[in-house]
Amino acid sequence: MRVMGMLVMVGVMAGAVSACESTTGKTMGQNVSDASISTAVQTKLTGDRVSNFTRVDVDTERGVVQLSGVVPSSEQKSRAEELTRQVNGVRRVNNNLQVQAMHDSDRSTVK
Repeated sequence: MRVMGMLVMVGVMAGAVSACESTTGKTMGQNVSDASISTAVQTKLTGDRVSNFTRVDVDTERGVVQLSGVVPSSEQKSRAEELTRQVNGVRRVNNNLQVQAMHDSDRSTVK
């Protein structure tokens, strides 16, 4: 009876894994890896003391990282890509960040 229960459980798990692969085209391991790459990139970007990358979105598909959002300069656009390439597991970076210069009214002033 126990053996039968274990076989049923293994069958259910195998079905869940194959269902995951059939709906996304990726295996469960790829989903986890892509999610951890995105998290690592986002952490690296928000932890950068030189730049402000709070308006950058990160998506990963099979190790290819897509950066989108807005940065205030072309230097920061390049910096975001450079930091992204430093993360383990990143195979390629599609840098679709838009440069949008900040206006004086957008800047916060420190008194």
